Amino acid sequence: MSKTYNSLSLRSNPLPPLFSSTGNSHFLRASSALNLPTAAPKPFHRLIRASSRRRLVLGGFSGASLWMNNNMPGNFGGKSFIASARQTNPSPVEQALNKVDWPETFPFKEEDFQRFDESSDSTFYEAPRFVTHIDDPAIAALTKYYSKVLPQSDTPGVSILDMCSSWVSHYPAGYKQERIVGMGMNEDELKRNPVLTEYIVQDLNLNSKLPFEDNSFQVITNVVSVDYLTKPLEVFKEMNRILKPGGLALMSFSNRCFFTKAISIWTSTGDADHSLIVGSYFHYAGGFESPQAVDISPNPGRSDPMYVVYSRKLPMA
Repeated sequence: MSKTYNSLSLRSNPLPPLFSSTGNSHFLRASSALNLPTAAPKPFHRLIRASSRRRLVLGGFSGASLWMNNNMPGNFGGKSFIASARQTNPSPVEQALNKVDWPETFPFKEEDFQRFDESSDSTFYEAPRFVTHIDDPAIAALTKYYSKVLPQSDTPGVSILDMCSSWVSHYPAGYKQERIVGMGMNEDELKRNPVLTEYIVQDLNLNSKLPFEDNSFQVITNVVSVDYLTKPLEVFKEMNRILKPGGLALMSFSNRCFFTKAISIWTSTGDADHSLIVGSYFHYAGGFESPQAVDISPNPGRSDPMYVVYSRKLPMA
């Protein structure tokens, strides 16, 4: 059984009506609102107040379903609960990207990508963490999903990039390809990853330029790390550049994060909102098919949820 970081459950409140759509070593659950201790530093209070205003920006997604406001988990008598387990069928996370009427321009502001801890990411990730950041059922669900969507093992000519990688990629047991590149923040972790054929240490928040030729990869994966990107559009444009036409990008996430290092728009919203946020990265980066989401949570309400937002690079004209 894998060792998982300790996590805390944060109380979640419903989104405001105008939302029409759907270092610290502790891993926390992201939520749509926080109960702050009275001794919290003033900058943190300002961040949370700003995040409440930022959520109103998403009112521009007028084509997404208004039912989300009614079905999103809410504040039931002040009781604390996990806000990300699948409550309805179909899943709100899957529904969030159905028929979205995207605003003409990217609706987020620079402040939405600020973090409580703006210190060096290289310093934060300097010490290797040989742990997993989601529980075993969620890992098993992701691995099972990968077994269905990744190219068959040992397919000639296949290249895969595991972005924001570490000591484990959660690919199926024994999975191999001619080229599997890991890009991450800690060299010791990357060295331990048995699936990788090569690795690169790079901080995407400092340098979003991916060091690969155009049309290099059939697949890009990213596991529970999309919430740390402070320049997501730049990164997603680069992803599109290095993917082969028709190439697949898979962004998976749960409701856990290094809270102080996750972007503020992520920590101030819930899972269905996260689906919409990641989908917006694909949409506004350009060159991708309409993003879609899938809820692969193995035991809703009893283990970590697991979601994937994915898209393919458009074929060349």
